[in-house]
Amino acid sequence: MNRETIINLVKDWRVALLLLLVVGSLIGIYLAPPSPEKGLEGNLQFGLDLQGGSWLQMEFQSVIVAYSTDGSVSDLVENLQTSLETDVIQVDEDHLEIRKNVSRAELEPLFAASDASIVTYQKGVSPFTADEVKRILSEKVNALGMQDARINLLTPTGSEYPQYVRIELAGVDMTTAQEIVGRQGLFEIRVQTTGNETEHVLFGDQITSVGTPQREPGTQAWGVGFSLSETGAQAFREAALESGAIDNPNAHNLVMILDNETVYSAPLSGGLASELRAAPVRSLSASTGTGDAGLDDAMALEIHLRAGALPVNVEIVGSGSVPAALGEQFKITVLLAGIIALLAVGVVVYYRYREPSIVLPMLLINFSEIIILLGISRFIVQLDLATIAGLIAVVGTGIDQLVIITDEVLHEGRVPSPNLYMKRYGRALGIIFISAATVFIAMLPLALMDLSTLRGFAIITILGVLIGVLVTRPAYGKIIMAILSK
Repeated sequence: MNRETIINLVKDWRVALLLLLVVGSLIGIYLAPPSPEKGLEGNLQFGLDLQGGSWLQMEFQSVIVAYSTDGSVSDLVENLQTSLETDVIQVDEDHLEIRKNVSRAELEPLFAASDASIVTYQKGVSPFTADEVKRILSEKVNALGMQDARINLLTPTGSEYPQYVRIELAGVDMTTAQEIVGRQGLFEIRVQTTGNETEHVLFGDQITSVGTPQREPGTQAWGVGFSLSETGAQAFREAALESGAIDNPNAHNLVMILDNETVYSAPLSGGLASELRAAPVRSLSASTGTGDAGLDDAMALEIHLRAGALPVNVEIVGSGSVPAALGEQFKITVLLAGIIALLAVGVVVYYRYREPSIVLPMLLINFSEIIILLGISRFIVQLDLATIAGLIAVVGTGIDQLVIITDEVLHEGRVPSPNLYMKRYGRALGIIFISAATVFIAMLPLALMDLSTLRGFAIITILGVLIGVLVTRPAYGKIIMAILSK
């Protein structure tokens, strides 16, 4: 093609859109933000099997009980909460969620004492609680800088309620995974009363804002500042007054606890005691220690305070990790597989047409489709073995559709007139649209389901189909017309 033909092609909106998306995708991968240290990977997010990392499977410490009673449901709930010292939530008219791992044998006398009986007993959580768990875990994972961690609720066969949650964290070591997502994250403030006894003041749900880890003034200790709600600040002041912590701070430590582990225990400072004597104080700070260990604890505490505690306690029942070295080996293998697939497609297409001016545009269009797909998918999913399989599938289906267009517009090896070309081109696009719609409908259920291994494959396939029919196929039709007319 001469210079004038190329300029006319670039001016066409279909080709211009293709070039714009390719450039935008490259900018998104390599320049937004800049990542020269990552080499060819750029800003692409890789999954557990390509980057290494950890996975945890946790069991909800909760049960769902179907009951019957002739008495007051509110009295039943109150009695259970008092006896079990845990939250009891009414799921619907006939079911209660007891947020504690308690056996049926332990529950039956408690129900009988309230003139109620147990109809069915299952371990797990209600759908509302399950959604809340996923939301909180997602916020904690996002705080680690991960956009698409795999969080899947698992329901055992024969059960109606999720009993486990499995989470995969690419690029995160096992210690960090257990510290951030392998625990409930329940934060509590208590005040020392007499001896070693402490009294509850408030939970983390009274915290309205959280600062970043910083060294406390005049010390090398790390701490996390946070603000209390008006209700929490008032409760804190009343507890300090009643316990005597304001009048005699050294005998009444302020204790901050995270999942039954003390993260801070010290007397009120003289300044804070004076402020509390006059009015509620909303700004507090929790010290976590010095050095790298103190900083790590402060960062973990910040994440738990920001995201909040899980509504139920969890217990790790399974875990594993993929070494980073093995992940790098998988990356190389996958890259080779992609290159071999693209070359194999090129050889087959060349064998069919024996014309480089047709084969090269096909491969370039196919390659540009992969670049656009990577540029978009980096904001949506992580690249793992399943999504890479989706990319390779897109290469194959993309070439199929380009062959359809090429064969349709050629008649006995000759180029038709412009009017006949557009007619045949439109017929080819009609075939492609129907094929794409079939793939879209088939993949949509998998993309919407929480099947960790299939969801990424389905999303990549759907994105590839949409990019193909909306961008690359129209652009190829214009390019191949310009080439064949010569």
